[in-house]
Amino acid sequence: MVKKLVQNDNSYQERAIAVGVEIGKPTSDFTIEDSLNELCLLAQTAGIEVVATLTQKLEKPNPQTYIGSGKLEEIKAIANELGAHIILFDDELSPRHLRELEEHFDQTVRIIDRTALILDIFAQHAATREGALQVELAQYEYRLPRLTRAWTHLARQAGGGGGRAGSVGGVGLRGPGETQLEVDRRDIRRRIAHLKEELEKVKAHRRQYRRRRKKSGIPVVALIGYTNAGKSTLLNVLSNANVYVADQLFATLDPTTRRVSLSRQHEILLTDTVGFIQKLPTHLVAAFRATLEEIAEADVLLHVLDVSKPTAHQQAQAVFQTLKEIEADRLPIFTVLNKIDLLSDPLQTLGILEQYPNSAAISALTGLGIDELIRKLDDFLFTRQHPITVELPQRETYLIQLFSREGMVEQINYSGSHVVIQGKIPGRHLAKYTPYLLQTDEGRIIEREPTP
Repeated sequence: MVKKLVQNDNSYQERAIAVGVEIGKPTSDFTIEDSLNELCLLAQTAGIEVVATLTQKLEKPNPQTYIGSGKLEEIKAIANELGAHIILFDDELSPRHLRELEEHFDQTVRIIDRTALILDIFAQHAATREGALQVELAQYEYRLPRLTRAWTHLARQAGGGGGRAGSVGGVGLRGPGETQLEVDRRDIRRRIAHLKEELEKVKAHRRQYRRRRKKSGIPVVALIGYTNAGKSTLLNVLSNANVYVADQLFATLDPTTRRVSLSRQHEILLTDTVGFIQKLPTHLVAAFRATLEEIAEADVLLHVLDVSKPTAHQQAQAVFQTLKEIEADRLPIFTVLNKIDLLSDPLQTLGILEQYPNSAAISALTGLGIDELIRKLDDFLFTRQHPITVELPQRETYLIQLFSREGMVEQINYSGSHVVIQGKIPGRHLAKYTPYLLQTDEGRIIEREPTP
């Protein structure tokens, strides 16, 4: 299926054809059309105009060119007709597929897959040294297995220096019989090793920063959500911050932490992080682990969900999948249903709220529901006692004493080297006990995606 789109010659520098392939039976609630629509938004964020979309269903990818030979010729004809110089694939292409596809097009047409496009957007939005390091590492790890003669001397294309400049490193002297390609591969591996060392330093610095925050006793709440769900807008509203906000995917890449007062007695540290997205490659998650640890080390996750999107349920699933990958899926979650001002029927919100026991409906843009969100979040973190049952090692004297001091112990049993405590605890302390959790209350403190 081919769909030609309205062209806008003045707004974009480059034109592209977006290609989506459905392999076998669908494994996600995202339809191929939903995924292609998102790819078009990614392209728009990168400054690329998608002039046509094309889809194909296959039992398995073509071993050479990923798509069928007939479809490949169709793409060539459309690209020639519409003046497109980029072919965007909605999946990550293997090194072989990329090489074969490049050989089928002349040098005026570039083949870019979803991962490369996301990396390009990340490079544009990395505003700090940490962000630039993470982007550059992800770029090199992506490009290394795809390195060909046409990809040598990658200084212009690599990340670093704000995401747009960088260097593979000095070429130096070649060994006997060593090709330029081998030199470039060796230099890239050396650069990858250096970047990992630098990111370990960042990781150590963040670890020290988190220790200081924990000593303050102020709960850390991490904003999570699908990209463009409105996290940065909510951070600005709650903290009077001035975080960059734009109606585009991945507008915010680097983490930002602000102090927020929920009441006269209670305050939190609110951290905004990079948004999630479906088909986020594992190596990309690994490259951004230093940043994503801000999520894993939080006391509570504030999940911002754009309820105006028809794919809200699927986006929530993508968020929970990423939480699982970074081992943060057992943290307590408070859900924020955002952009309710865009709903035609307000009753829709009530139905969704019933699916999330710990939730609030708001519009971060207009301020609707913000006061109620603050009240509910304050209650969740500081006032309400949440029933839990935990099995703690007796050596965890701090957690045992904390439960007695801050919570309500209803039953305690000592068994060998462990102690089982049943009782209630404030929401701000739940994350400390999740590694030892036996069960939660019926209200599902450790909240998950509800059944639609």
